[in-house]
Amino acid sequence: MKRIFITGGAGYIGSHAVKVLGEHGYEVLTYDNLSTGHRESILYGDLVEGDLGDKDLLRRTLRDFRPDGLIHFAAHIEVAESVANPLKYYRNNSANALNLLEVLAELNLSNLIFSSTAAVYGIADEIPVKEEAPLAPINPYGASKSITERFLSDFSSARSDFDYVALRYFNVAGADSQARIGQKYNNATHLITRALKTAKGEYEKLQVFGTDYPTPDGTCIRDYIHVDDLAAAHVDALCYLFEGGPSAVFNCGYGHGYSVREVIDVARKVTCVDFSVEDTGRRDGDPPALVADSSKLRRTTGWRPQHDNLEYIVRTAWEWEKKL
Repeated sequence: MKRIFITGGAGYIGSHAVKVLGEHGYEVLTYDNLSTGHRESILYGDLVEGDLGDKDLLRRTLRDFRPDGLIHFAAHIEVAESVANPLKYYRNNSANALNLLEVLAELNLSNLIFSSTAAVYGIADEIPVKEEAPLAPINPYGASKSITERFLSDFSSARSDFDYVALRYFNVAGADSQARIGQKYNNATHLITRALKTAKGEYEKLQVFGTDYPTPDGTCIRDYIHVDDLAAAHVDALCYLFEGGPSAVFNCGYGHGYSVREVIDVARKVTCVDFSVEDTGRRDGDPPALVADSSKLRRTTGWRPQHDNLEYIVRTAWEWEKKL
């Protein structure tokens, strides 16, 4: 049984990865400060409540657990907040990642999966986006992740005994099929979650940020990936490293996108609620379209998504929302 250490495993994506790893028989230890995560979301393994800024606790925890592999989820993720408060993002997303790498170097630990983002691409020149596209983030959130990717690349080049995979997520959505876990943010910013909370009556209306983008209906297009498929990609990436694969970067998405208006239509269909929508101006830091070319991930690791269906994604998220 291999041991996997997970930072941010009490959060939305992290908790789904913990679930999938536990179901596959891995021994999992979550390290999370619970600033946005939830203890009850961890379905397998133990929790150490700690911050990545606490290097002494981090070092002791890793020395005692001696993981075979690690997944680094812990990060701030709100684009608009990163624009308003960039230093918060560079401290948590970049500086704390450096703390983690320094401890891994001390303890000679390897096989790290890094939770990156399509925001590193900024406004891509070609859609779908390949991993070789230039990194040109247009917000501090994307920049903070790009900086950490550079840390990893340089560290891996300097240390032949350290390998990593950076997974660049596109838009993650949905929830556990049994509605045991899902998104549980106090300030939901994801479109699908906001739409469903509006259908529940938690918000008076859903705002559409920008209707004049160069897209067929004028609204932003995103590649929505079900969180369980994303979690499975982490397991496949770990296996890739355990089998001796070299450090790599992979996009995680389905290869096709939906506009904001298309998502709203599906949300109304699933909930049977014709909730109110308000068109408003563009939001800072939003590219017109982001769609993944994930062929490299599929080809290299054998990843095969099981839930490439927007209605299924929204329906699982809706079942979770009704349970909250």
